[in-house]
Amino acid sequence: MTEATDIVHTPAAATTAPPLLAVNNVEVVYDNVILVLRGLSLEVPQGSIVALLGANGAGKSTTLKAISGLLKTEDGEVTRGEIIFNGERIDGIDPDKIVRRGIFQVMEGRRIIADMTSLENLKLGAFTRSDNEVGADIDMVYNYFPRLKERTGLAGYLSGGEQQMLAIGRALMARPKMILMDEPSMGLSPLLVKEVFGIIKAINRDLGVTILLVEQNARAALSVASHGYIMEQGKVVLDGSADELRDNEDVKEFYLGGAGDQRKSFKNLKSFKRRKRWL
Repeated sequence: MTEATDIVHTPAAATTAPPLLAVNNVEVVYDNVILVLRGLSLEVPQGSIVALLGANGAGKSTTLKAISGLLKTEDGEVTRGEIIFNGERIDGIDPDKIVRRGIFQVMEGRRIIADMTSLENLKLGAFTRSDNEVGADIDMVYNYFPRLKERTGLAGYLSGGEQQMLAIGRALMARPKMILMDEPSMGLSPLLVKEVFGIIKAINRDLGVTILLVEQNARAALSVASHGYIMEQGKVVLDGSADELRDNEDVKEFYLGGAGDQRKSFKNLKSFKRRKRWL
């Protein structure tokens, strides 16, 4: 007879962890009449970089503002669906409370305070904190962006690349669980784009900060992301791993060196099949 000590119990299969962020069938309306997001759904796993791609007007920035609560500043409103962050619903919550829960948005155009110094801008990012480690985190930001330590004048005199670095550093000062980045490559030279995206990847790797990255520069975004979503007209029309999207012929044509002004719509492709969950 087999003794109890010889019995091997096989553990049940581990369940997949829920995503840090889940946007479920969200609709957004501006000024009570303009429908911008039309049933948008996406997920961002803990510790990942996820790219949200699409042409101008697809609804990418509106998606970030819906998550961060900044729609209220532009007469926008989530009228349908739900946004779940870290297991709790956050749509409709004030932006400052969303920051305290761990989400910080780096706005398109940087939005640094031009008549404050770089150091003052960084300290502003820590306004929700009450601990005694702000100084240590400033040093941490300088490790990622050493040129900011050298720029002691007003932030308005920084170059575009330096302002983008300052905007990301200011986000890090909030010790966020997740950063929403809106077009970090905008207005930067190819060399600076490569540098900034390398730092974004390092921040994700070193600090474990989850990143949702909105970009028109699909090549740069997919170089650092693990997964990507492509939006058109307020909806997700295609998603997959970064490798799958890079190898997709339609993505290559439209977003990775594509057809310029002749870019067609995914909806017109015979090869395109919208997933049932997006309907």
